Amino acid sequence: MKFALFTGCVAKGATRELMLSTTKAAEGLGFEFIEMKSASCCGAGVVSEKSPLLADALNARSFSIAEKQGLDIVTICSTCQGTLKKTEAHLNESKEYKEKVNDILEDGGHQYNGTTRIKHFANILATEEGMARLKSRIKRPLTGLKVAAFYGCYVLRPSENSDFENPDNPTGMEDIFAALGATPVYYPSRVKCCGFPIVMMNKDASLGMSGNALVDAIDNGADVVATGCPLCHLSLDSYQPEIESLQKKNQSIPILHLPQLVALALGYTPTQLGMDSHIVSTLKINQILSGSSTSSH
Repeated sequence: MKFALFTGCVAKGATRELMLSTTKAAEGLGFEFIEMKSASCCGAGVVSEKSPLLADALNARSFSIAEKQGLDIVTICSTCQGTLKKTEAHLNESKEYKEKVNDILEDGGHQYNGTTRIKHFANILATEEGMARLKSRIKRPLTGLKVAAFYGCYVLRPSENSDFENPDNPTGMEDIFAALGATPVYYPSRVKCCGFPIVMMNKDASLGMSGNALVDAIDNGADVVATGCPLCHLSLDSYQPEIESLQKKNQSIPILHLPQLVALALGYTPTQLGMDSHIVSTLKINQILSGSSTSSH
């Protein structure tokens, strides 16, 4: 399975361990991810507020790069996924609009034809082939680990753009956890917003949103929260000490990105996955899995 990898900005900057883990997970699964080094930022919904046409042109340019390679795009960020899918919908719903965008791209030697698909890493794993490959390559089942998914709102909404079968009550990530040998934890906040979009405007409200999600996961018995989005990872991990102070609660929970969780089960060590660089300690995960196989690449 070969894909053009749209890394997004955050996994190459503030959370580099997530990019490292994605590379390891792909390697362990036998996926070939070709990094789209010349792709632009997806705009994260911010660019479109100023100029929807510019935002769509930037993303259409990224699509054309993958099309020239004859590859579908894989994302590791819920925000990127939702933003790219929104552009795809805009381009495909109007021939005139697509032509307008292609006129903009022409000077740079690009053209959008609509031949490439955009898939989140979770959706690739959730296919029949992805699940079969995953299950056959597990070296350290995550037995005893209770994992709560945090999907990220962009990958679920608007629902008509989502690849999850039921965006209001998805099970895709939980199905992956179960395949890894972990116990999925279902809790109401798993489909809510982490609050990151408003952290610069109203930090207390933002931290309140992410804090409520963390408390919800903890109250439902989770050992760890696994995200599908580096921005959610930042909100839930990096800001967790501030959240604890704001909520006056002395309880924490480790946060992993989905590729990290997958790569753990594939046999990679926490050190290989950069888990020692997280703000919230991940040692609890190691302790729970201490009875499992410790073989690694």
